[in-house]
Amino acid sequence: MAKAWKKLSILALAAALAAMVAMVGCSSEQKSEEATDEKATTETTAEPVELQVFAANSLSKAMEEVQAAYIEDGHSNVTFADTQYKSSGELNEMLGAGSYADLLISASKGSMDTAVKEGYVDEGTRVDMFKNDLVIVSKEGSGLKDVTLQDIADGKYTFCVGDESVPAGNYADQALSTVGVYIPSGDDEGKTGKDISGKNGSFAEGYNPVLDTSVGNVCKHAQSGDVDVAFVYTSDVYRFGGVEIVGTVPADTHKNIVYPGAITSQSKNVEATQEFLDWCQSSEKAQEIWQKWGFELA
Repeated sequence: MAKAWKKLSILALAAALAAMVAMVGCSSEQKSEEATDEKATTETTAEPVELQVFAANSLSKAMEEVQAAYIEDGHSNVTFADTQYKSSGELNEMLGAGSYADLLISASKGSMDTAVKEGYVDEGTRVDMFKNDLVIVSKEGSGLKDVTLQDIADGKYTFCVGDESVPAGNYADQALSTVGVYIPSGDDEGKTGKDISGKNGSFAEGYNPVLDTSVGNVCKHAQSGDVDVAFVYTSDVYRFGGVEIVGTVPADTHKNIVYPGAITSQSKNVEATQEFLDWCQSSEKAQEIWQKWGFELA
């Protein structure tokens, strides 16, 4: 009899334990489902927001992919207006003329300095986002290689650079000043390389480069064979194709190529813009895209 009671007690205890385990499992599963539902509800009920980005021309291909990836990465409430890709100088002019933007990304510190000075952006949100390199390119299959600044100075090749509104053109002018092709003036007179702005000067007698209003257009001149070589960013080789790098401009002949970003002072979506700006720098997805198009995180 005692043995029977003992056996019944053991069975009852096992049943009770099984019931408790089942209850805990159901509770955990319910909490997990509730958490998932809560996340889904948060994403679907988040306030819709449209962001207007003003970005340097050289960022166009990469930025399009980054924006799409951002929306897919849990930000379905965000849409992007027609992002404006212009030279950094043109973007500042647009802001000065009253055009609306939430985020400005320039291709040079100087352009962003101007945006800060003119009150176009909130200086407290300014951050250096990317780095780039200045290279010399020619039409694919041109047969050129190891082209140097001195070769340009010796008149061996026709060339194209960006005009004064284009940061890539400013960097090129800084580099060309070290071999006497570009002559600084005003406050820069008597200086060369990274000590000058690459603006307001002139080209020495005998040099007549093709000038254009964006680094993209400059690249196209080399691509079409209008000129022998052009000065562009490494990222432009990935962006356009049809050109090949035939020379790298020494980094010590021009200012560091940095892309600063900042939220505009007129933004009506500061929190959402800051979230996007942070994601651009911290997300692994974003980093893969930037690197794919030739940009390095600063």
